[in-house]
Amino acid sequence: MDPVGQDINLNSPNKGLGPAGGVDSLTDVSVKGGAMAVAAVNTLPPGLTEEEAEELRSELVKVEEEVNTLRQVLLAKEKHSADLKRKLGLSPLNELKQNLSKGWQDVQTSNAYKKTSETLSVAGQKTTAAFSTMGTALSRKLGDMRALPFSNSFG
Repeated sequence: MDPVGQDINLNSPNKGLGPAGGVDSLTDVSVKGGAMAVAAVNTLPPGLTEEEAEELRSELVKVEEEVNTLRQVLLAKEKHSADLKRKLGLSPLNELKQNLSKGWQDVQTSNAYKKTSETLSVAGQKTTAAFSTMGTALSRKLGDMRALPFSNSFG
């Protein structure tokens, strides 16, 4: 199975893959080498015949070739996407800002955020009321202490 010769019509899968849709040297994965390494193992798992093992090896080679082809297609799509973003003037920083803004907006509209916000608001009101009551009580106590005869030494 030749991964480059496959007809994978995913909007120009060969775009950006070098001359005549060739394989980029950085993404070329030696599938047959991996299969040979698997075939070099002489021990078979229990209950597996040599014929079944050979079928599995053959299937493994096919799957690895498909994975390699998909990697090549994905690389081409990522390059195409980057070109389109560059042409549109979209920088990674702008995308990050948009993603953060959308994420924060999603958080604010979530039920969990609304409930937490309401709970914290109520807790804040109760805390404010408690401090106010405590402050009033302290002021009253200080006033009472100033009225006592020995309070002249405090102030």
